[in-house]
Amino acid sequence: MGEQVQRAGAKTAAKPASRSAARAAAQSTAKATVKPAKSGAKPGVKPESHLAMVRRARRINRELAELYPYAHPELDFRNPFELLVATVLSAQTTDLRVNQTTPALFAAYPTPEDMAAAVPEEMEELIRPTGFFRAKTKSLIGLSVALRDRFGGEVPGRLADLVTLPGVGRKTANVVLGNAFGVPGITVDTHFGRLVRRWKWTEQEDPEKVEAEIAAIFPKSEWTMLSHRVVFHGRRICHARKPACGACPIAPLCPAYGEGETDPEKARKLLKYEMGGQPGQRLSPPADYPGKPASALGAD
Repeated sequence: MGEQVQRAGAKTAAKPASRSAARAAAQSTAKATVKPAKSGAKPGVKPESHLAMVRRARRINRELAELYPYAHPELDFRNPFELLVATVLSAQTTDLRVNQTTPALFAAYPTPEDMAAAVPEEMEELIRPTGFFRAKTKSLIGLSVALRDRFGGEVPGRLADLVTLPGVGRKTANVVLGNAFGVPGITVDTHFGRLVRRWKWTEQEDPEKVEAEIAAIFPKSEWTMLSHRVVFHGRRICHARKPACGACPIAPLCPAYGEGETDPEKARKLLKYEMGGQPGQRLSPPADYPGKPASALGAD
C-alpha cells in the first residue's frame, strides 16, 4: 500500500454481548433469503435525502459491527515499523502474499537502521513474491533512511510526518495511525471505495474526496473500525465482479442489491474466507478470529 506502488486496531466501539452469539446470528442472517433495498432511487420515487442516507449508512455500520465483531487489519505486524513496511508491500498484491513474505524480510532487516543499510538486490529477492519488487525496494530503503535520519529510527505518529516518507501517502498513513497508534483514520482502498459507492454514501472516485465525505457521516471514534468492517465485507461478501447479494445480511439496506447473485444457495457458494469456511489472510490472526490461519509461503 505505499502510494507510489501501494494499495493496502482500534477496539470495536460496540461489541455484542457474546462474540459466539454474534457469529451464530451473523451466520443465521447470512443464510436467510434477503430482499432488495427500498432506498434505491426509482422512477417516480422521491430520491433519498441526505439525512436518510446518513441514517442508513450508520445502520449499515452497526450491522457490520455485529457481523464482524472480530474485524482487524489483515496484515501481520508486531510494531509500527512492521506495519508500515507491510502496508507499502501490499500495493498491487494480496495481504496474504505480504504476510507470507514479511517473516523472512523482518528476520533480515528487523529495524529501520537495518533496512536502510540493505543491499537493494538482496532485498528485491526477498520481496519478489509481492510484485513490483524493485520500486518497493526503493521505497522501503528510502523510508528507512528517512526514519533513521529524521525520526531517530522511530515511526512518527503524525499524519503530516508519515506522508513525507518515500512511498507513503494518506492511505498508508491512516493504516499505520489507526492500527499502530490508535489515531482514528479512514482507509480508502479499492474495497472501501467500491462499497461506499454501491451504498450511495458518496459518488466520489478520488480517494481523498471519498475519505472526506465518509468522515463527515461518522463520528471520528468509528473511523478505524468502520474501515476494517467495510473492507472485511468487500472481501468476503460484496465482491467486485460477483457480489453475493443473496447471502448478504445488509441487502435490505443496499441500493445496489441485485448487481450480484441473488439466489441464496448460489450466493453462499461465493462467500470467502471464514464466511466460506476458508483460511483468512493472516498467518498470525488475532485470538478472536473465527477462521483458519493462512499457510506460510510454499506450504500450500
